Amino acid sequence: MTSATAPAVESAVTLDSKLSGVLGGRTASAFEKAFGMRTVSDLLSHYPRRYAKRGELTALANLPLDENVTIIAEVLRVQERPMRARRGSILEVKISDGEGILTLTFFNQAWRSKDLVPGVRGIFAGKVSAYRGALQLAHPDYELFEPDSPDAVLPGGAAAKEWAQTPIPIYPATGTVASWQVQKAVGIVLDALGPTPDPVPDAVVAERGLLSFRHALEGIHRPQKDAQWQRARDALRFQEAFVLQTALLQQRAASREAAATPRRAAPDGLLARFDAALPFELTGDQVVVGREISSDLDSEAAMHRLVQGEVGSGKTLVALRAMLAVADSGGQSALLAPTEVLAAQHLRSIAAMLGPDLSAQLMPTLLTGQLSAAERKRALLRTVSGQARIVVGTHALLGDAVTFFDLGLVVVDEQHRFGVEQREALRAKGGTPPHVLVLTATPIPRTVAMTVFGDLDVSTIAQLPAGRQGIESFVVPLADRPGWERRIWERASEEIAKGRQVFVVCPAIAGKDAEDDAEEQPADADADPSAPARPVASVESVAAQVRADPLFAGKRIGVLHGKLPSETKDEVMRAFAAGDIDLLVATTVIEVGVNVPNASAMVVMDADRFGVSQLHQLRGRVGRGDIPGLCLLVTAAEQGSLARERVEAVAATLDGFELANVDLELRREGDVLGSRQSGGRSSLRLLRVVSDGELIAEARVAAEETLSGDGGLAAHPALAAALARRLDETERAFLGRS
Repeated sequence: MTSATAPAVESAVTLDSKLSGVLGGRTASAFEKAFGMRTVSDLLSHYPRRYAKRGELTALANLPLDENVTIIAEVLRVQERPMRARRGSILEVKISDGEGILTLTFFNQAWRSKDLVPGVRGIFAGKVSAYRGALQLAHPDYELFEPDSPDAVLPGGAAAKEWAQTPIPIYPATGTVASWQVQKAVGIVLDALGPTPDPVPDAVVAERGLLSFRHALEGIHRPQKDAQWQRARDALRFQEAFVLQTALLQQRAASREAAATPRRAAPDGLLARFDAALPFELTGDQVVVGREISSDLDSEAAMHRLVQGEVGSGKTLVALRAMLAVADSGGQSALLAPTEVLAAQHLRSIAAMLGPDLSAQLMPTLLTGQLSAAERKRALLRTVSGQARIVVGTHALLGDAVTFFDLGLVVVDEQHRFGVEQREALRAKGGTPPHVLVLTATPIPRTVAMTVFGDLDVSTIAQLPAGRQGIESFVVPLADRPGWERRIWERASEEIAKGRQVFVVCPAIAGKDAEDDAEEQPADADADPSAPARPVASVESVAAQVRADPLFAGKRIGVLHGKLPSETKDEVMRAFAAGDIDLLVATTVIEVGVNVPNASAMVVMDADRFGVSQLHQLRGRVGRGDIPGLCLLVTAAEQGSLARERVEAVAATLDGFELANVDLELRREGDVLGSRQSGGRSSLRLLRVVSDGELIAEARVAAEETLSGDGGLAAHPALAAALARRLDETERAFLGRS
């Protein structure tokens, strides 16, 4: 991509203007492809990740290998030499920041020596690699400082000192759009931008002493001093929190406007019978949360409650008690699960907890896309007639053919797996708006709950039921201790010898599914051939390895992953739960909801490929009965790497809430509004839920006062416009938890 140059633009450029009309189609297309940007607002909210100084010394010796970097340095020497094994030449340019030396390598581009001459300084960007023991950037992008810029004046002069201390914004960049290209585009847009009304009301801006929106945009993108971008960042961070909290409060108010049918448990009804038959006492947390839910169900306003709980804390039991209260009132409950394995597991668990008598009366029914025509017809009839008081299913519940007799409660398991449209399609099946109960097994720090779930009432179950034996977790660091790999399988076989069962979890189904982190190298004989990467553990390869291992001769080995037919997945899980499989090699399809009390050990291969909360979820599949759990987190990540830190953090504690905070800290930039697995931008630009809890709380108070004032949101058109711009479809789905 070439540097952005300003085409002819209309004078009235607004935040909603298309980038193509300001930057030109070619540049705008490159920005959309690289960052998903389409409008002026998209570009201007792509804030610098840090600021460099022209005179600062970046420590080249500490550059991270295999990462894209932007550095400021001076050209020391330039050398061209012929390639040995093929026609052409290599241009090698040595640059230095005054402390370290880095080599820039260009293949068959000798013409660059006209610009890259000893003594010139500039910004260089590319991916750091190692060749023959030295760091290099192959085919980097760069921009040289202008010869007539103040750096040409006498060193130590006032002009040179001022120039050297002017902050240079360094933007998040890609291999196709470099930081300085973003900077140039931002400059063009700011020059063309018309009036920018502030989403934060004037009274709030004055009270907090904030910069205006326009001054903040200028200050963060074109600062002359550090203090300018610091003040600008403070203003924009508050604005982000303010707009976000306004959106949450709007959603909360809208959800509470809908009238619902109160659902009261009968004194001697189904819930009372269930409680009387329980072979154990509810934990204190389960009792408290049960009362909160009961109070919500008793109201004419629809319940919108999130129940978060540790793995194995009994969230399903709490949800079932709510379903029984609804059944007492003559209503039905629908439990929406993200996978067929989990839906089937929920149905079996619910039926087991109810017992034969209550099950016969409530007729819990499974409805998934893989049912036979006869099974589906029977399930639909039970649902529409009201015979099935509890219906458990996947997305199949959302189909037009599914009709409820009296839908009183919607339970959504693992909310983050669903979009608002899907959940609303299920809610719409109620004659009056049903109550909604959202379950998550991912513990949420207070600041995240305030930021993401600010429109829901949040209940927490932290206590584990009595009798749990706990889980021991160990890191198996193959980078340091390659000889320990054999011990993994010996330990697994020892558990099986005791009559117990073992999970082995892999990040891929087959070798071809594994991520390929190797970068394609320039095709010439002088390039350093990359060593073959250690293959990512896959279900197919590990299952084959285990079956061929004498340690497991005669043992029953099963496999489970998402690409298997639904009937096969269900058969495998049933067999494992029944003790007919000794060792199950699976993907994360077993992450949530699978309950096999006899499973005592879990081996997570390439544990560094999983996130902190995901590892915690996986580990929760063992140690669920009276057998102590063992979790081996196998990783080849190097000591001190971020990947290794994640794994070690999980091994260090069983406290999911502590891990949730660790996860936020390790992620550095949290994407708390949605799951951007596809590589999109983080949904939070400047706001950091780890450190900005107080700011978020203050913004919420300001947003409440703004919405409750005369005219509400209608009196603040700039805020309404910011809401429409800021919340894209993904975020609206994630925020729309009504």
